[in-house]
Amino acid sequence: MTITTCSAPGKIYFFGEHAVVYGEKAIACAVNLRTRVSVQPYGGHVISSSLGTTGLDTVIHPYVTQCIREMEQYITGGVKIDITSDLAVGSGLGSSAAVTIATLRALSVQFDTGHTLDEIAAIGHAIEGKVQGAASPTDTFVSTMGGVVTIPGRKKLSLPECPIVIGYTGSFSSTRELVANVRSLKEDYPVAIDPIINTIGSLSGYGEVLIEDRDYIALGGLMNINHGLLDALGVGSLELSNLVWAARKAGAWGAKTTGAGGGGCMVAITDHPEEVADAIRSAGGVAIITSPTHEGVRVE
Repeated sequence: MTITTCSAPGKIYFFGEHAVVYGEKAIACAVNLRTRVSVQPYGGHVISSSLGTTGLDTVIHPYVTQCIREMEQYITGGVKIDITSDLAVGSGLGSSAAVTIATLRALSVQFDTGHTLDEIAAIGHAIEGKVQGAASPTDTFVSTMGGVVTIPGRKKLSLPECPIVIGYTGSFSSTRELVANVRSLKEDYPVAIDPIINTIGSLSGYGEVLIEDRDYIALGGLMNINHGLLDALGVGSLELSNLVWAARKAGAWGAKTTGAGGGGCMVAITDHPEEVADAIRSAGGVAIITSPTHEGVRVE
């Protein structure tokens, strides 16, 4: 019996969380933390992960369940899916996109569906939209294609040559709830919130130039501004801010919330990754030293 295993990377945002939902520019970067999905034909549908073993289940395994439903016409009988991941669920590192894209790619290879990577990215985005209520195409596109990309333009940028340190608060956050909260704030106070969202988008424009120029010190400075703007949108948390400030004090060029916020992760760029990681741990976070990757979804 053939088993197909595919993996897809998580991602960090340099800029643009929440603003990208409203059409503003964002810059996202695939990182060397991956979710691996193994698929094999089976009598019925079985999904196994660190969350447990289920059949089709929209509560415990909503994304994978939706992947199976999307590809049902190609699956003969059933399918057994096993998931392992370097990415914590709800951490803001694109865990849902990584599992969705790795699952879709593994199913497409296993059952020889002929889907292109562009098609897989599009189906993945639709699945995230169905599960979350609203979703940016960023996570699924970056997880599929890898590298550093601008959204919505999908322009590939140079891969930064600086270490990335991720700090995880250990607390889960719901992207769906946070996106809804920002939408509500925007509807209640458009005069105050619309300019914040526009400014976050403009930071991506400046950041694009700095990435190409390899000016990581200035890039970090803009990341710090973006963090403050995300706090203004109400998606910060005390735990995230503690990790961000610890990283900056330890010499990070820049540190900010990455992803939806409300918990989850922050990201720092630095030329002293070990010191920054130690500072994050001392502030109560889990620290991961990683790097950008040009590789998207792949067959293992």
